[in-house]
Amino acid sequence: MGSRNINHTSRWYPTSFRVRYQETDQMGVVYHANYLNWFEIGRTEMLRELGFTYREMEDSGVFLPVTSADLQFKSPARYDDLVVVFARLTTFAALRVVFEYEIRRLPQEGSKIPGELSGNAEQAQSRYPNSPSGELLVTGSTSHVWLNKDWKPTRLDRALPELFQDITGALREEGGAV
Repeated sequence: MGSRNINHTSRWYPTSFRVRYQETDQMGVVYHANYLNWFEIGRTEMLRELGFTYREMEDSGVFLPVTSADLQFKSPARYDDLVVVFARLTTFAALRVVFEYEIRRLPQEGSKIPGELSGNAEQAQSRYPNSPSGELLVTGSTSHVWLNKDWKPTRLDRALPELFQDITGALREEGGAV
């Protein structure tokens, strides 16, 4: 297998939080566009767990904009629900990246959420290790392309070979089949 294109499905990375009132519509359910924001939260926190931040990547001269998004709605989330966004990589390549997501409702157990943004992500991972649990609300994916500072497509392995190798190494360490 070449080191330039890695088609690999990583483990799931959970990020959990409570639905805020401002995210709901007049029907009392989460407005559909908010799920895209939640996808972003999931992938941002997943990259952080792998040891990288969007800010660091952008400061290094590469950007990762969304080129397509796909969502399937199964059941609505409502105000104050405990939800978890599960995110994982399905493709990591020199030119593009694809993330997959599942958004699930968690049981209303007490007032604190394991792995809440203000809490401990390791607790959420131990509670929801590699297979998502909870009531399935939304599934989807986003595709991204690597761009340079001039907003031109770039190969990450050429533009920032150290970042490409670091991400590849982090994916290997997390137990995937890279």
